[in-house]
Amino acid sequence: MACIVEETERADESNETQIALISGVPDDISKSCLARVPREYHMAMKCVSRRWRDFVCGDEFCDYRNKFNLAESWIYAFCRDISGEDHGKESMNIPMREGMGFAALGKRLFVLGGCGWLEDATDEVYCYDAAINTWFDVVPSLSTKRCYFACETLDGKIIAIGGLGLNPNAKRTWDIYDPLTRTCKSCSDVPEIEDSFVMDGRIYIRRGGGGSSSAVYSASSGIWEHMDDDMASGWRGPAVVVADELYVLDQTFGATLTMWCKETRMWIRIGKLSQLVMKQPCRLVSIGNSIFVIGKDCSTVVIDVENVRKTTMNGVMVCSSIPKTWDDDIDVISCKSVAI
Repeated sequence: MACIVEETERADESNETQIALISGVPDDISKSCLARVPREYHMAMKCVSRRWRDFVCGDEFCDYRNKFNLAESWIYAFCRDISGEDHGKESMNIPMREGMGFAALGKRLFVLGGCGWLEDATDEVYCYDAAINTWFDVVPSLSTKRCYFACETLDGKIIAIGGLGLNPNAKRTWDIYDPLTRTCKSCSDVPEIEDSFVMDGRIYIRRGGGGSSSAVYSASSGIWEHMDDDMASGWRGPAVVVADELYVLDQTFGATLTMWCKETRMWIRIGKLSQLVMKQPCRLVSIGNSIFVIGKDCSTVVIDVENVRKTTMNGVMVCSSIPKTWDDDIDVISCKSVAI
């Protein structure tokens, strides 16, 4: 009886894959039309049929949206409340640890490594697919168990750099993780690292001392090189790249936004952020020409980099803000932008 049911289900699925997405319309045109539907309606689209569900949840749907510049950018924040519990932990269904690495590629978020007070560093990798709202394990794992490391994406690959681990040499190694081919390549001879960003196809890393402690990795040459001292000297906080320009939020005294000028090779002070609309420490995420400054409790300020210099009052930037929608006290661990 069970065999008959399974064969019937397979037959139904086979027949449904032969049915057009939209009756009387070629599939390529149907896919182009469906790709134009905003994300807020994607859940309803999944209920129409199996074919619609599989298409909306698949990579081809995102490829169509990217092809026609229809992809929507969404910011995902990994948060922890003051009691040490993680918001969304039940829905995430993955172990949350200290010192985890976070990365975003397309419609997917990746959580790597980490450790706990009573738990050694791990090499585990988890992936969240925003299109289907599901977490799953990723194989293979990192080649080195590590925590408190830098994590960046470059050329469709995830780069996990330095950090701490069971192996005392972990801080001098780095992994190149390719989700497409499901391979992880281990490399060595990397400087110790505190922070990082990607610009012009290169990964920039720094230690707390800055200057000669900073380095640059070029994917084309595969070599770590010394970073310009003038550039490193002004890198004093979280960094983000907008339209090939580097911006840094210096939180030493308040929160001051600065920009690195490639022509003059000097740091330019843009302005300060009002402490009335956001709380430190802050994380930075860029979408289009805007910088989203996400502070404690997810209080958020949006900076339009094209107009920010024209809208300063007494050195304080005039920006739009997004209020938080809950009363819990939470810290933002990391923020990433996902395109769907």
